[in-house]
Amino acid sequence: MSENPAPANPQIPLLNAVNVTAGYKNKVILHELNLSIHAGEIYALLGANGAGKTTTLSLFLGFLTPISGQVFVNQIDVTTSRKAALQQIAYIPESVALYEHLTAQENIAYLLELAGQTAAPEEISRSLLSAGLQETAIHQRVSDFSKGMRQKVAIALAFTRKVPVLLLDEPTSGLDPKATGEFNQLLEILRNQGVAILMVTHDLLGAAEIADRIGFIAGGQLAEEVAAHDGAQRFDVSSLHQRYVGWAVS
Repeated sequence: MSENPAPANPQIPLLNAVNVTAGYKNKVILHELNLSIHAGEIYALLGANGAGKTTTLSLFLGFLTPISGQVFVNQIDVTTSRKAALQQIAYIPESVALYEHLTAQENIAYLLELAGQTAAPEEISRSLLSAGLQETAIHQRVSDFSKGMRQKVAIALAFTRKVPVLLLDEPTSGLDPKATGEFNQLLEILRNQGVAILMVTHDLLGAAEIADRIGFIAGGQLAEEVAAHDGAQRFDVSSLHQRYVGWAVS
């Protein structure tokens, strides 16, 4: 299979977990999980600690091999073709790890090199500007960057790599409301470019602002999914909160 296949059918999900059971050592975390996310969709996965959110991310990143079931990224089986699958993904952890002694531009150039890609300095600068980083910060070392600035560098890397899938782990944790709003605007740009976005979060209100679907995971299974409505009130937040609390304590 080609390392960069295009979906033959827009109905085929870019992220797909099929009847996945998985865990660590002798502990099973996920029980026949089924989850699919399509191009141009932002999906927020919520759940209590230990419910299986991080394990789900680990599956798509190939850190964990399923006991049973299959995991696909852009139709690539992660278990049998992990390297090819990872080339389809940009991943932003809760704490973005950058090389402190390098500038924002140098970080992206180096991380691209590690991914087997290259980009001209001008292209990297455009990506950083598109991600909202001020022009004066492009050539500054990232050692003094705030979390919001680091997130912008990570998003700029996703812009430059032009991958079809973005995975986010608690992306707005520690961000102030202004930085969170800016981050959501960047996610909207990627969504409009057809990127499939999976964000793991505890922030229900934040998820309701940006997500197209919200999934609640409990006991290692997808307990419920809720799709956004058209209009100003995309979700019934009060109802969602009751669901969230219910699944968290069940």
